[in-house]
Amino acid sequence: MSDALARLSEAGVSIWLDDLSRRRLVDGSLARLVRDRHVVGVTTNPTIFAHAIEGSDCYDDQIADLALRRAGVEEALRAPTTFDVRWACDVLRPAYEASGGVDGRVSIEVDPRLAHDTARTVAEARTLWWLVDRPNLFVKIPAARQGLEAIRACLADGISINVTLLFSLDRYDQVVEAFLAGMEGAQDAGRDLSGIASVASFFVSRVDTEIDRRLDGPGGEKAAALRGRAAIANARIAYEHYERFFTSERWRRLEEAGARRQRLLWASTSVKDPAYDDTRYVTDLVAADVVNTMPEATLNAFADHGTLPARGIRDTYAEAHTVLDELAGVGVKHGRPERAGRWPHGEVGQARWHNPRISSSGRAWPEPRPPRHCARAASTAGSCSWDRSRTRRTSGHHCPRAT
Repeated sequence: MSDALARLSEAGVSIWLDDLSRRRLVDGSLARLVRDRHVVGVTTNPTIFAHAIEGSDCYDDQIADLALRRAGVEEALRAPTTFDVRWACDVLRPAYEASGGVDGRVSIEVDPRLAHDTARTVAEARTLWWLVDRPNLFVKIPAARQGLEAIRACLADGISINVTLLFSLDRYDQVVEAFLAGMEGAQDAGRDLSGIASVASFFVSRVDTEIDRRLDGPGGEKAAALRGRAAIANARIAYEHYERFFTSERWRRLEEAGARRQRLLWASTSVKDPAYDDTRYVTDLVAADVVNTMPEATLNAFADHGTLPARGIRDTYAEAHTVLDELAGVGVKHGRPERAGRWPHGEVGQARWHNPRISSSGRAWPEPRPPRHCARAASTAGSCSWDRSRTRRTSGHHCPRAT
């Protein structure tokens, strides 16, 4: 157990892993991170799954079966990803129970191509909720303008939501409004508010990447001095807004009815510029009741040499406002709501949704291959303990190529 990660957790930060793959589930590495590294949640996205599927043979049999059935592209994408997320939910279930439903969450994202279609986003979120069928699931919905109504509607339906791709303070305020309205709708429908959860995923390092790019223009020394300061200032002010929202009378009425706060989640916390300290987006954003989701490299870096800040986040608010004012003074503003294409990588998820292993003809493999048993089965009487007909585990062994 890492002392640095233990101290981070004790400071009120829930440590989540920003990664998932069938290999992590098969070899037990996710379970070990839960056991040894204080990991109490998992986030995924289309890019993460694309890398997982492209770089592993653990999916071969499932993809081959989908191809033999002539499954369409949508099913061929959803079957392996929902399977992995359901399995991860089971791995995290003890953390979910121990935290009273606060942590132990696993996120899966709606088809990012639907981000600007409210009705289809709601339908997709409902489908994922039914498919995974675990109480500790989060369905991720992008914070596009059209996504706000989808967020409200899904929460009112009792679906726990991870609002993703948040960059600006203006849009964050709108997301909290959608959350409050959704919880009020759930209350009006007679739902148990304590069973509905939400996080608002504020992206961090991508903000610095974009703002630094703008500052690298002809802005002189004043602009250069602001490099690497925008993202943390932006996130700190978001937490200031969070404190304001969740001390309001409107919120208190919901809280008395059993509602849980929509926590802030710091996403995109790996450092993109090697000139920056590799744990800065963890150390500088420590605050009570937040989530920090990290790739394993960042998690390991903090375990090795991470430190807690010398001052509390409330002591940084004035400085954070000054940074944004100074950015505006050199012509850099980013507080307006997100629009498609405003931020780099905003379309990455859409591009990666079309996995190269899924052909445009709707088949997972151009030439479907016969199923193969896992290595352990081959070495132990040639039969796998995975019950393929019932899609469940019948012993402690997990077949790495199960369908």
